[in-house]
Amino acid sequence: MASRPTWQGHLKLSLVTCPVALYSAIDPGGDVHFNLINPKTHNRIKMITTDPDTGPIARSELAKGYEIEKGRYILLTDEDIRSVRLESTKAISIERFVPQDDIDRLYWDAPYFVLPDGKLAQEAYGVIREAMAQTGQIALGRVVLSTRERLLALEPRDKGIIAYSLRTHDEVRSAEEAFADIADSEADGDMVAIARKIIEQQEGPFDPSQFTDRYE
Repeated sequence: MASRPTWQGHLKLSLVTCPVALYSAIDPGGDVHFNLINPKTHNRIKMITTDPDTGPIARSELAKGYEIEKGRYILLTDEDIRSVRLESTKAISIERFVPQDDIDRLYWDAPYFVLPDGKLAQEAYGVIREAMAQTGQIALGRVVLSTRERLLALEPRDKGIIAYSLRTHDEVRSAEEAFADIADSEADGDMVAIARKIIEQQEGPFDPSQFTDRYE
């Protein structure tokens, strides 16, 4: 692929291993970004870092801080942060296999293409991909991306493998709590029947090409 890989290392399934590279499966080029502009001068507004007590301060004088309680921070140097960063193991070791339906959709996050890194890697890559395809299961492994360990779900697709980073349990809010205030009363049967007819009339295959950026 023309783009730069997000990560490079090895994919391991027991004794079978091969060099691979992860590439983002998402093209951010369609995102729309706006800047704040002074309509009188058409100049872009600059955000100035300011201390509420002393006024403007240069970014070079700032430090990173972790809030331990409201309004109280521990200051950290770049060396402090580097000392606790996870070092990439440069390997995605497949730990186990699970049925796809066992992973709640709320946990699926960013998709990546997993590609063999070099011609010599293709044979071992093909062995792993074919073994995964024959099991019909989702492979789970771990990888360090941007100094953060992420759980990956890998599945074969066409000639290759797709990996999805999975959100952690702490990142996903409870659906039960979100829907707690919805009434338990049964829906009106006649109205449900009408709604079902509308749904059946609008059924059809999903074509993602029909959904484009509305700003285009």
